[in-house]
Amino acid sequence: MAAVRALVAPRLAAAAASTFAPLPGLRPRGPASYPRAAFHGSAPRPGPRVALVLSGCGVYDGTELHEASAVLVHLSRGGAEVQIFAPNIPQMHVIDHTKGQPSESETRNVLTESARIARGKITDLAQLSAANHDAAIFPGGFGAAKNLSTFAVDGKDCKVNKDVERVLKDFHKAGKPIGLCCIAPVLAARVLRGVEVTVGHEQEEGGRWPYAGTAEAVKAMGAKHSHVDRKNKVVSTPAFMCETALHHIHDGIGAMVTEVLELARK
Repeated sequence: MAAVRALVAPRLAAAAASTFAPLPGLRPRGPASYPRAAFHGSAPRPGPRVALVLSGCGVYDGTELHEASAVLVHLSRGGAEVQIFAPNIPQMHVIDHTKGQPSESETRNVLTESARIARGKITDLAQLSAANHDAAIFPGGFGAAKNLSTFAVDGKDCKVNKDVERVLKDFHKAGKPIGLCCIAPVLAARVLRGVEVTVGHEQEEGGRWPYAGTAEAVKAMGAKHSHVDRKNKVVSTPAFMCETALHHIHDGIGAMVTEVLELARK
């Protein structure tokens, strides 16, 4: 091994010297001659503080994972500070995602399950205060209709979890934007009278909008259809309410997040 090092070391040294040597015609500059403002100038402006509210882990009984991930990616790209919350309550039920059927013998907790998506960094929704955040976003998944509300059972007459209702009302009263994906807009439709949200089209259109009936329930709760309600600062996107390619859903969520961050900065 000593012989190998003796042979290799001079070659590595020569290669390093040639790699880092100044190019012909260019004068080496000392550290003081390089502009430092781009790296060490004024401190970066802190981004909006966004509360992300989850409803479990798994499309059929909790948060839709692709939607939550897309929201987090776009929030990161937008420079937001994110804190993740979920209510500390039992799930309505547990679904075996390989069969789409309830697992009768299982019980799970919404906060505990949501921690899977949050990589353990999760806070009880009871502790969420609108005073500490600039915006709130609710991804979809059946958890929004089963755990954050009773919409899956009661439709337009549903009840909304008390902490979810409080959060929606507090952010709305403070004039802070709210983003909602997929089925989650029903929460705002139920709590914020006259709000404008979208859950997709009102007709199935050959199966492209399999949950089209939700739009009628939203209207029955007194809400109107719109992607962006600037008056109430509510932004929504259909996401998986539409049978389409994943990248279209990802892009739609990105547009919602961008709009929420823009409203938060105003």
